[in-house]
Amino acid sequence: MPSSDSFLRQLSSKEGWKSTSKRWGGGGGGGWGGCLKQMEKEMYGSGNEGVFELVMKKRVMVVVDQSSHSKHAMMWALTHVTNKGDILTLLHIVSPSSSHDSSSSSSPYLATTLGSLCKACKPEVEVEALVVQGPKMATVMSQVKKLEVSVLVLGQKTPSPLLNCLCLPSSTEEFVEQCISTLDCLTIGVKKQSKGVGGYLISTRWHKNFWLLA
Repeated sequence: MPSSDSFLRQLSSKEGWKSTSKRWGGGGGGGWGGCLKQMEKEMYGSGNEGVFELVMKKRVMVVVDQSSHSKHAMMWALTHVTNKGDILTLLHIVSPSSSHDSSSSSSPYLATTLGSLCKACKPEVEVEALVVQGPKMATVMSQVKKLEVSVLVLGQKTPSPLLNCLCLPSSTEEFVEQCISTLDCLTIGVKKQSKGVGGYLISTRWHKNFWLLA
């Protein structure tokens, strides 16, 4: 069991990608919403809706970057998915082409800043910020398997009017759809609605743009 003190450790570099990790320890409360209970039922079958609650702790991963939609997904995962003692892993993926870019030095700062924000908002949850260099999809697949992630939460943004007119998905939408259809863990796409509408649109393997008001 890791100490509650913040620490920085170097992850295995077997994949050949640079990675760093910082974790904040956990303390008390939280809960699932009815929507996620239903997802558990569909994923694990009737009678097993409390499968995650029977586990001492679960790991929830969110892929984060500078975009507002990834930060909305992060806060949604923190408030709607994590319970006391769970681990919230913030994964920031740095493109291999960024290795010679001086601006890439800000990447660890982004991850640790978001991690500190999550820890301040919900102290009872352990928070881990990871910065990994590598191709996006392959990195997600590798980390989900390596860390035995229970739930993966991905931010989605509203496609541009042009893409909507042409009925073409954005690269973000394609990435989310690929994760949902490929990964074994419960994968949830989260899209924050406009201020006039409110709530979130939730997508999983079984639901497409399910409106969650809370």
